[in-house]
This record gives sequence, structure tokens and C-alpha cells, in this order.
Amino acid sequence: MTVVSTAGKKPIIGILGGIGSGKSTVAKEFAKLGCAVVDADKIAHDLLDEDGVREEIVGLLGRGICNSSGNIDRRKLADVVFADTKKLGLLNNIIHPRVLEEAEALIQRCNGQSELKAIVLDMPLLAEVGWEKRCDKVVFVECEEGLRAERAKKAGLFDENQRRIRENFQISLDNKASLADNTIYNNSDFSELVRQVTNIFTSILDRC
Repeated sequence: MTVVSTAGKKPIIGILGGIGSGKSTVAKEFAKLGCAVVDADKIAHDLLDEDGVREEIVGLLGRGICNSSGNIDRRKLADVVFADTKKLGLLNNIIHPRVLEEAEALIQRCNGQSELKAIVLDMPLLAEVGWEKRCDKVVFVECEEGLRAERAKKAGLFDENQRRIRENFQISLDNKASLADNTIYNNSDFSELVRQVTNIFTSILDRC
């Protein structure tokens, strides 16, 4: 899948992969090579701290998702929405449009910064919201399931059951892999991952 870049715009690189595959690690390596990274998770987390967004979510899902300070507890929120498809849809209707709007604004700002070579989209639901079409190149991070589970657990994100539940709400990994122009194999050491990112980025700059 390749979309031709508009003249004067920086190449946009989308990253796909399963939970715990190392997408954010790959994004950080692209950043070291001169890319800006649009981090959708950070945007979403920041939104949860905005008064208007917080009250809208609490109004729909109840005060049970809040901590003792009245702020949204992200773990409680996840437990509620990933147990109920309807509630997940309500949350997505609030968060996704705002995340995409902010991501688009960041892309436009990055296009005006001459020192940046490209823009990387680190968005867990990149394909689910159709933004792979927004990319000039899509990179899939391939990682064995056992390693993904181990990394997610080590990072303290969630247990194996929670990981599987979340992935059930996403496009299958086979389908994500089929959307990619390049694949990074993240089953060995870090230096090998760095080598692959560097080679792919060089290739992208040569072609865009």
C-alpha cells in the first residue's frame, strides 16, 4: 500500500503491530533519525485530563471510573469499556475525533519544520480508523506472541487475558501485515531492530 506524497509535505510513516510488539520503540528509533512522532496514546491520555472531556466521559460511564481525586483512573476505565462493546463505542466517539484532530494539527505543524525529515504515526488504532491511507509508507512490527505477552507484562500494562481482550477489538494482525510496505522483525536483540529501522528509513527517503 503506497500513497504518493503531496509536493512540499514530509513523508508520513505509519506503524502497525500487535500489543507489546515494540511499535513505540520503533517510533523512538525513527525519531533518532530525524522524524517527528505523533503519539496517539499520549494525546488520548492528555485528553482524559481535560475538564470537559473528563466530565463527558464520566457522565456516560459513571463515577466508578474515577480515583479518589476525581480524575479518571485509566485502568478502571479500561476494565469497564473492554468488558462492554457499547461502552467502548461511546468512549471512542468522544476520544477518537479529538485525537485525530490533534494528530492532524501536529502533522501540519511538523510540515513547517525544515529540520524534520519525516513524520511517524504511533497510533495503536491506525488501521481501525483508516489512517493507513494517510501514510506514504506503512511499517508492520512483527513479533512472536510469546514475546509480546512477556513484554506487555514486564511493562506492567496488563495481563495476558487483558491483552487478548484488547486485541479482539482490533483488526487482525494478518490484515495489518497485509497493509504494510515494510516489515520489522522484533524477535531478537535491540541492535538488530535499530539496523532494520535505519535501512527502512533510508529506503523511504530515497523513494519519497
